Amino acid sequence: MIIDLTMEITSMMPVYPGDDLVKLQEIKSFEKDGYCNHRFETGMHIGTHLDGPMHMTNSKLYISDIKLDNLIGKGVLINCKDVDIIDYENGYEELINEGCIVAINTGHSKNFHSEDYFDKHPVMTKAFAELLIRKKVKAVCVDLPSPDMYPFDIHKMLLNSGIFIGENLVNLERLEELMDFEIFIVPLNIRADGAMARIFGRTLDE
Repeated sequence: MIIDLTMEITSMMPVYPGDDLVKLQEIKSFEKDGYCNHRFETGMHIGTHLDGPMHMTNSKLYISDIKLDNLIGKGVLINCKDVDIIDYENGYEELINEGCIVAINTGHSKNFHSEDYFDKHPVMTKAFAELLIRKKVKAVCVDLPSPDMYPFDIHKMLLNSGIFIGENLVNLERLEELMDFEIFIVPLNIRADGAMARIFGRTLDE
């Protein structure tokens, strides 16, 4: 089974405050021109996307430099529904293993079209981030616009430690349907600090 964890990209979709609006339009139609074509204008951090280390550190690693092996791994789902703080718990020590990809389901994705989505979302504690760093996970994926807020200390901790950050995921609750699964993060092969990505979970027995 494959579960798509990726948000659909649409014109004028909500973006992080201060980012450019998404412009997606059909510029050629089959009826008029004999073929169809679309034009797309956007920043890299819209919808479901991947933050690379260059985003908030002095790294020179572009998204196109990241090996896909580093973006595919055994998936671990952590349920933090209806919490304001994503904090360390002793049980995570056994649950999270080296080289895995951690997905955190807070249920916040349902608020994407509300005013509170970007301004009032759960945040990760330093204790939890330190656990991810100590466990040497490949990436952490959240159904949030960010794992933290200004001055983005958690971003910097994770990215400086080589942990990639997937943001604005959807359908994370559906990973509960899977026993053992992998998470695939497939960003654009682009020379940029971040990129839109197709992210999905797949059962290991397929």
